[in-house]
This record gives sequence, C-alpha cells and structure tokens, in this order.
Amino acid sequence: MRDTAVVLSGYGPVGRAYAEHLLSNGSELARFHGVRPRVAAVRTGAAECLPPDDGRPPPPRASWRPLRPLAETLRLTRAAVLVQAVPSTPEVRDRAAAEAIAALRAGVHVVTATKSHLLSHWRQLAEAAGTGGALIRISGATGAALPAGDLARVGVRGLGCRSVRACPNGTVTFVLDRLAAGDSLAAAVAEARRRGIAEADPTADLSGSDAATKTRLLAGLLWGWDVSAVQTHLEGVDEHTARAARAAAATGGRLRAVATAEADDPHVVRVRLEETGPGDPLYALAGPEKAVVYRCPEAGDITVSGGRSSPLGAALAMVKDTLDVTAPARTGFGPVPHVLR
Repeated sequence: MRDTAVVLSGYGPVGRAYAEHLLSNGSELARFHGVRPRVAAVRTGAAECLPPDDGRPPPPRASWRPLRPLAETLRLTRAAVLVQAVPSTPEVRDRAAAEAIAALRAGVHVVTATKSHLLSHWRQLAEAAGTGGALIRISGATGAALPAGDLARVGVRGLGCRSVRACPNGTVTFVLDRLAAGDSLAAAVAEARRRGIAEADPTADLSGSDAATKTRLLAGLLWGWDVSAVQTHLEGVDEHTARAARAAAATGGRLRAVATAEADDPHVVRVRLEETGPGDPLYALAGPEKAVVYRCPEAGDITVSGGRSSPLGAALAMVKDTLDVTAPARTGFGPVPHVLR
C-alpha cells in the first residue's frame, strides 16, 4: 500500500467534501486500489495548514499560517498530486494556472475541478505536463460525477468519434422541466437553489456558457483542439423560454439546452434550445441529470448519463482522478480487490 501526499488548493464545499472523503474512506481506498491518498496540506487564497496525520480533519482556519509559495509547500509535503478545487472565476484564473503549471513542471500530477484556467491556458498546461512528465486530469470540470471526460480521453479512443451532443449542465435541464410544468423562470431557479442544484448566481448555467465550457473541454480531450481558441455560439434560457418549453411538452416533447461539437467543424461549440422526443437519450434526463452522446459512425452512438451534480459529486470525481494518477499500474485484468480474495 502506497501512502500518497496531496496538496489541496481550495477549501470550499468541493474541497471539504474531497478531504472528508479521503479521511473517512482512506482504508477502503488502500485496500481496493493499493494507494492511500492523504491531504498533507490545504491552501486557500491567503493561508494554509498542514493537517495532522493521525486521521483528524484540518484545524479551524484561525490557526492556519500565512500562505507559503507553492513550491515550498510541495517540497515540504513531498506531494505527488496538486488538487485544485478553487472557484472558476476570472479573479483566481491566473493564480490557478501558474500553480498548476509550476506543479506539472516539477513532476507533480494535477487534478482539477477548476475550469477557468483550462480555458485560458490549455496549451501551456499540456506543455508543462510534457516537460515534467506529469499527468493532468479534469473529470471534476467536465461533469462532476459523470465520467464524460474519461470517455472522451480514453473510452472512445479508436472508435472514430466525429461529434458530441450533450446536456452537461444539470441546472438548466431542471429549470427547463419546471418551465414546462408551468413555473416562471424565477420560481424554477428558486426551486433549483432550494434543492442545492443551482449556484447562487446561475447566469453561466442559463446562458449556456457552462454547457459550452464543458463541451469545449471534452472536444479538447477528443480531438486535440486548443480549448482557448474555441468559439462558442449560445442560445440561453430567459423569461420567453417558458412558452417554448410548454409547447414542447404539449406535443410529448421536452425542451433541452443541447451543446454540440463536430470534428469536421473545428474549434466551434454551439448551444441551442432543442425539442427532443422519446428515444432521444437527452429527452430521458430527469431533474438535474446530465448526458453526453459520443457519435461514432461505425461503432454507433455511445452515451453516458446520470452522475450527481453536487459538491460531493465533483469531489468524488477528483478522488477518482487522484487514484488514476497515483494507483499502481495494473497488469492483466488488474488487481483483485482484497475483500474478494
């Protein structure tokens, strides 16, 4: 069993859920996967702490020390992974990019749920990973617990995927179904917030920007696009959308905000409001579920759907990615879990 030190950047709901999961499930992870990731440092914008290594959670923030340079924290902890759970906002984008690039160049793997620096520094991150021989994994940024990124990166490799059609934003799917049921936009958004589906500011969800961002990242994984060069064309949800949602429902359809990207139309992602019908995997979505359809002309459509849209869902995606970059390499069919031997 390999004990692996992790530096966690960001301690909001997603970061806390990640740290708590490693604390409460470390033994099980070690037993099944041969590696026990351990949060050796937690960093925020102005402070950091080194949690005790006896299974206790990080201490109250009042006792944290001023933030060290990242390179010093990585050396002090001998970290193998930098995990980023900082907000995807312009204000933190450059710092997130600089820290990820520095870690990758130093041979430290990066697992991130933060999107902003992926959009602006895609090529620089890839080059840094090549320089340091490190890996970067972005499942938490492409759909939380939905393993869409894994399919784009390796699952459909060699199957000739030519296009993506997706509803990767659970909030807007929930809101559209509430509009179809007769809610106003304000009431639908309020209910999404009450259930913990929507963020305080749902602008990126309703405008189509978040769906476009996730689809840009998937296209980058699929076809090697420079994500920072992708153009987006968005049709958003507003007060006038309720009429279209109700009209679709009246004829047995469901209105969906559908993001598309095509290999033959490079560096373009579109998000449109589209009426879907029975038999369409995007029609079948319920509540805040998400789905991505990978269209492979010869292999056939491959769809992944579901996945929890929540801080825990994003945290579990980062746990999965952490195991991916740190667990011992498998041979044959892979190691048999200890409990089944």
